[in-house]
Amino acid sequence: MGCSFTVEETDATSQARLGTLTTPHGRVATPAFMPVGTQATVKALTPVECRELGVEILLTNAYHLYLRPGVEVVEAHGGLHRFMGWDGPLLTDSGGFQVMSLSKLRKITPDGVVFQSHIDGSEHLLSPEKAVAIQEGLGADIIMVLDECPPYQATYDYARESMDLTSRWAERCRAAKRRDDQALFGIVQGGMFADLRADSAQAITALDFDGYAIGGLSVGESKELLRAMVEATVPWLPESRPRYLMGVGTPLDLVEQVARGIDLFDCVIPTRNARTGTLFTSQGRIVIKHARYSDDRQPLDPECLCYACTTFTRSYLRHLFQAGEILSSRLNTLHNVSFYMRLMGEVRQAIASGRLEDLCERMEGLFGPVETEPGRG
Repeated sequence: MGCSFTVEETDATSQARLGTLTTPHGRVATPAFMPVGTQATVKALTPVECRELGVEILLTNAYHLYLRPGVEVVEAHGGLHRFMGWDGPLLTDSGGFQVMSLSKLRKITPDGVVFQSHIDGSEHLLSPEKAVAIQEGLGADIIMVLDECPPYQATYDYARESMDLTSRWAERCRAAKRRDDQALFGIVQGGMFADLRADSAQAITALDFDGYAIGGLSVGESKELLRAMVEATVPWLPESRPRYLMGVGTPLDLVEQVARGIDLFDCVIPTRNARTGTLFTSQGRIVIKHARYSDDRQPLDPECLCYACTTFTRSYLRHLFQAGEILSSRLNTLHNVSFYMRLMGEVRQAIASGRLEDLCERMEGLFGPVETEPGRG
């Protein structure tokens, strides 16, 4: 059994849609957010806790798992699902973001990326064919083509060359795919140039992938530029396939980009911010280290039913953070992921009831404006 996608309802006043992504390991109600489990774990949470919070699909990173523990180790366990104890849908990122973020350790060639391991310095060639083989070995439900993610301030000429390289690599990934039970998504690049985004989308969709991702955003650009690049891309993506915006974003990002027609998201923001003490609530952001919470006996978020909010006070959560206790990261992450899952549920309800614009305005009041944080990987 492979993957399929069905659009079940569209919003009358925006490009938002409700859908179902069906995979060999279960269904995902879209729009959906994927917590990031780079190293085959969502930092600070167990798979059971993720399930209890309403998570339906997780993202892991093929580049990192290839280096450690190695594909052979994962295969010996019967695949990534069994290795990490997660029985739901999985998506693996190929490593394109790391091509950019680890730029000092790699060299891009027409054949692929030659890079030094950030773990032991060993040299590796990550070709499009190898990227597919690694992900087929890991056994995720959805796998990604190898792409080059250009830096935010890349010139027009660089962005075009990068886009063309990504298209050539995408074609090679398409030809290398062997497993019928995995969906392969193409990735649109093009830097911060609307015409290149349109060109890239047309070239990638011509290869007929199972879904399409928009990459190369949330790399330091302004919110206005992020919005413009999504708007330049979505019209060229087929309505019958899932649309995935990689590495985005904040609560406001999610609602705004759903309205622009996006179905899937991933980002490290909820988990990374949890570990640094920034929490998302129905009342806005709370930076728990602030002294004002030292004797605050309220729950973190009175509207949240997660374990952290129903059991502990803001004062206790601040104490844990200030003391550097492991439980701080656990409880903060539990809450932030819970918030994101509840938000996506609200998004789906708002589409169904025609109130997405109202939800967007509420998120703008609570969480905007804040500049984009790097989020993919």
